[in-house]
Amino acid sequence: MVHSLLKIKNLCKAYRRIDKGVHHALCDVSFELRSGEILCLLGVNGAGKTTLSSIIASLIPPSQGSVFWKDGSIYDNLSAYRKIVGLCPQYQNLDPYLTLEQNLLFHGRYYGLSKKELQKRVGELLETFELEQYAQSQVDVLSGGYKQRFLIARALVHNPKLVILDEPTVGLDPQARRHLWGHILSLKEAGACVLLTTHYLDEAEFLSDRVCVMDQGKVLTIDTPEKLKSDLQQKNLEEAFLQLLPKEGM
Repeated sequence: MVHSLLKIKNLCKAYRRIDKGVHHALCDVSFELRSGEILCLLGVNGAGKTTLSSIIASLIPPSQGSVFWKDGSIYDNLSAYRKIVGLCPQYQNLDPYLTLEQNLLFHGRYYGLSKKELQKRVGELLETFELEQYAQSQVDVLSGGYKQRFLIARALVHNPKLVILDEPTVGLDPQARRHLWGHILSLKEAGACVLLTTHYLDEAEFLSDRVCVMDQGKVLTIDTPEKLKSDLQQKNLEEAFLQLLPKEGM
């Protein structure tokens, strides 16, 4: 049975720019996020993906509309909502002066985990992401791929129900990307909802249960990769995606 985790209703976000008027980053965005699914946000730069994921992560508020959780706005009990959300940002924000283990312990304290359960969870994550040998090392010793593994591990320290991954494989070599794909699929298998932004269309096609195609702050369509390819008579998601986007000059 499919369980709806979040309902996004009529989200809008506007910014006032000096001497440039109002910029509408999001316009009337509505859809739902389901437990045990991977939903990919797709769109060119400036489409609104980061703004949307930031609102869902409660980093910024919407100008209009709501994100509903448990039949109420996330702002009805924001501290409780944040405990079900794990965020892996695009830009690494790891503390370079702490070891990997210390980074995880420090992060876990934000979520009220006891010392005993936190120690157990940190050990599990270091083992799962094959980072045990670096536990007492600072993050600067890690390669790009291992840093991304660690960012995802940190996002999972409190066992979140919603995991937001913003461009998690950008800049990684194909082998490192494929390794991370396995970890992302394991989150779905564990029942978490994964909201993934990516510019890699092969990644979205391989991982996602549904894709949300955005352009200029609006949702063009939300559907499974298979349905989009079938409806648009394209052999892969990249070709379907390009067909959906408005033609330049139109």
